[in-house]
Amino acid sequence: MAVQTVATVESSLDWCLSLFRWLWDSLACPQQDFKFHTALAANFPHSRGIVAGILKGYSGVAAAVYTEIYSVLLNRSSCKLLQFLTFGIPPLCIMMMFLVRHCTPPLGDVVEERWYLQFIQVVSILLGIDVLVATTLDHWFSFSSLVSYFFLLVMVLLLMAPLAIPVMMTFYPLSGNKSDGSLSRHKDGNPNITEPLLDPSSSATNPGSHPQNDLISEEGTHHVPTEVQGGRPGRNRDFTFLEALRTADFWLLFSVYFVGVGSGVTVLNNLAQIGIAQNIDNTKLLLSLFSFFNFLGRLGGGSISEYFLRSKGVPRTFWMGVAQVIMVLIYLLFALCPDHTLLVATSFLGVCYGFQFSIMVATASELFGLKDFGIIFNLLSLGNPLGACIFSTLIAGSLYDNEATRQHSTTCVGPNCFKLTFFILAGVCIVGTLLSIVLTKKITPFYQTLYEEGSAQLPQSSNQRDE
Repeated sequence: MAVQTVATVESSLDWCLSLFRWLWDSLACPQQDFKFHTALAANFPHSRGIVAGILKGYSGVAAAVYTEIYSVLLNRSSCKLLQFLTFGIPPLCIMMMFLVRHCTPPLGDVVEERWYLQFIQVVSILLGIDVLVATTLDHWFSFSSLVSYFFLLVMVLLLMAPLAIPVMMTFYPLSGNKSDGSLSRHKDGNPNITEPLLDPSSSATNPGSHPQNDLISEEGTHHVPTEVQGGRPGRNRDFTFLEALRTADFWLLFSVYFVGVGSGVTVLNNLAQIGIAQNIDNTKLLLSLFSFFNFLGRLGGGSISEYFLRSKGVPRTFWMGVAQVIMVLIYLLFALCPDHTLLVATSFLGVCYGFQFSIMVATASELFGLKDFGIIFNLLSLGNPLGACIFSTLIAGSLYDNEATRQHSTTCVGPNCFKLTFFILAGVCIVGTLLSIVLTKKITPFYQTLYEEGSAQLPQSSNQRDE
């Protein structure tokens, strides 16, 4: 009994310490977050949308955190910033390397896990508000060093706040682990027989496999089908990279994501020029609003999709389509009446843009499994730079330069600078919405089977089934 209690505590600590380490690494190395998405998708099969939203949110707020450090702690010195990035960030990652380990999750849903994730979400929102207020007000008022250091101290405390979770779990381990161990001990009526608290099978961490998909042969052994008609891989197992490329689901998801983030990053890349064209002097305000609401969108996209997926069986891609419908309206506002709606439209666009990231991560892990998830995720992520190249450079940049040439200037001023660009982006998002409808309808039966009666039906390991 004491051994199992220790195992429960160690498993709980592994779970939350690894999460804390990934949160910090998402700040330190946001461009390498595919490694953390893969690990977190395996360790949190019951909350993939929420965890993806948290990790993407921290990646999105990383630039604002570094800006605050650069402005206050480093006194806006480029030399000190390079020294900080060279000698400060690598040791931080090295110190946390011992926390990196695979954590086998509970087989059932754990209430405390959701409480801890909600705590991290609240802390991250407070962190975003802190850096938004600090960076925005700094452009309007001249803060004293005492006030600046106060905002910096609050930011550091909020960054360290998730560390309170492993401290609490030392005294209050996850109840799901205890209940699973209790069931294992009394299953055969012999309390002296102990079984592993958590099954280390990798399939248990993959909601893409469902026990109802198992086939039972005449000998009574279980076989997981690996292909459907035509030699195409089924959704009941982990996909290899090449198998994923042969599915329509992959290219539909890529297209929807490409449209959503490609059009959004086009506005982000040209937000300063858009503000100048509308005679807005403080374009940094637009960038701050977009960044903050993009951060909220990443958090909210994962949480909202997770809630409706579990309660109603609504596929996550439905919310990508909803976000792109709103983006169509936003682009029309940008094109037709930018004078009075620019700040509001920019804020809503940031939310819709952030939705795409967290939903894509969770959806890809559920549809294609975790075997080659890193490669699949990286290929899907190409939608962002590819969209920026096509929509921002080739379309928006060319149209902007043509309008500036008509004005005999290098800087374009007026509503016509981006009007045609916004109409094109609106049309593209209409296509993306239609594709999301097709994808959502196509994968709805899969999700309804996966999340029956409001809870994830995770598969048991082969050892458990054979018993």
